[in-house]
Amino acid sequence: MSVKRIPVWLALLFLSGACGEKSTPPPPDVPKNMAVRVTQIDGASFDDPHYQASLLPLLRFQFSEPLNKTTVAGAVSFTDPGGSPVSCNFTYQQGDSVLLVQPVASLSAISKYQFRITNALKSASGGILTNPVSKTLITRIDSTRKFPPLTDNELLNKVQQQTFKYFWDFGHPVSGLARERNSSGDVVTSGGSGFGIMAIPVGVERGFITRAQGLARMQKIVGFLKNTAVKVKGAFSHWLNGTTGAIVPFSTNDNGADLVETSYLMMGLLTARQYFNGTDAEETTLRADINTLWNNVEWDWFRNGGQNVLYWHYSADKGWAMNMQIKGWNECLITYVLAASSATHGVPAAVYTNGWTSNGAFVNGNNFLGYTLPLGSSYGGPLFFAHYSFLGINPNGLADSYTNYLTQVRNHTLINYQFCRVGGMAGSGYSDSLWGLTACDIPNGYTACSPTNDRGVVAPTAALSSMPYTPAESMAALKFFYYVLGDKLWKEYGFVDAFSLRDTWFASSFLAIDQGPIILMIENHRSGLLWNLFTSCPEVKNGMRALGFTAPYL
Repeated sequence: MSVKRIPVWLALLFLSGACGEKSTPPPPDVPKNMAVRVTQIDGASFDDPHYQASLLPLLRFQFSEPLNKTTVAGAVSFTDPGGSPVSCNFTYQQGDSVLLVQPVASLSAISKYQFRITNALKSASGGILTNPVSKTLITRIDSTRKFPPLTDNELLNKVQQQTFKYFWDFGHPVSGLARERNSSGDVVTSGGSGFGIMAIPVGVERGFITRAQGLARMQKIVGFLKNTAVKVKGAFSHWLNGTTGAIVPFSTNDNGADLVETSYLMMGLLTARQYFNGTDAEETTLRADINTLWNNVEWDWFRNGGQNVLYWHYSADKGWAMNMQIKGWNECLITYVLAASSATHGVPAAVYTNGWTSNGAFVNGNNFLGYTLPLGSSYGGPLFFAHYSFLGINPNGLADSYTNYLTQVRNHTLINYQFCRVGGMAGSGYSDSLWGLTACDIPNGYTACSPTNDRGVVAPTAALSSMPYTPAESMAALKFFYYVLGDKLWKEYGFVDAFSLRDTWFASSFLAIDQGPIILMIENHRSGLLWNLFTSCPEVKNGMRALGFTAPYL
């Protein structure tokens, strides 16, 4: 049998036809990586950190490629301050290349949240995210009122009474002196106790305690200071043990007398002496004991060998190791006033002129934020400079060859206020109702805050103790602290020491040297009580006149 041969041309035709029936598959799509091009929060740029975020923020992210929506939930992380997840809604725009994220429920006010988008997020084509997102946002305040409205006088009464509890309810049970802070245990403070002593007449006059109660507390305090507390050249240490009266060193070399803290204590004692002016045996004895303490302070010893300047510290075993001269302008004017007022250990005017004023070198005279500052450093420094000495010294009508002292303390306060009103650190939240920079606790420490040392921390004592100088501005701050931030600031002893909206931090501390001026300066604003008592001391009048001061009360 013969086999038919297929023509070559037919075979070729058959083969070409078979090949034509096979099509080459298109190459697979290449995954396209993507990047975040725009990040926004509530229509603004999403900075890191982002301050003053709303409580229901809308986050918007624009990507260079459409998203694989199934990967979003696993890639987006929104966590609260405790690290717990925040439930969010996701929506998409512009062909899935824009992602909108919004919490389901309102966030907490003044809280720090973390937002992240990891590279687990994929593009629709399977590409990776080349620039993962990690942002911190800090929410704004809740501006609702936290407490029922009070009249201004009712609010001032409430603040004074609540703050008074720090010295009255929390006063040391043995000595009656003021603890340094609410965590100090047996450690009491001489200067802060002076402020607490001055608060006792306020407590009596405002009806917080009776006169008999005030007298009994003063007898306890003065008896302890006279008979138990360790003294060095008649002066007291910064810290003492409230039970034993022993010196508690403030630092290695600061283990003896602190003349500045002693001056605050003596200012308080002299104020109480003038208040408890009854002719009965108890009040007469109290005044005599106060005079013993006052007359025993050897102010002249602190000239360190007769120099025309006072020294801050002296120790029985360290001597003058601290080597700190007291020069102005700062919180120490009262120290020179009392040193010049002492009838037993007084100092001449040359010590004040050469030491405190440095022969006039403490004059400033420059303009800061629209206000001329007569004395001191640029921008005035922390506000306690304008408070401590003037708890007893009345600046109204007080003048000398250097300045009018009401101008000094008022302009210092207004510079501080203006700095907060128009400036401050990013996220500080400062405003015309949230202001006041002074020495206070800060997160993980303590510092003297001021316009030149701004830490984003406000201390309520700064604005409230300025009430006599800036009544409208201080009252606005008081109402803001109480009504708006009161759920975080208002506690068992009044306002906590300090807070920072920027760091979402609120102190748990109360300090004697910050609580005291609130009570006293509000009272000086309302009645002038402490000014009238202290400046009624005959020796204080003599001392201030000797230093060249003039005032209607001198």
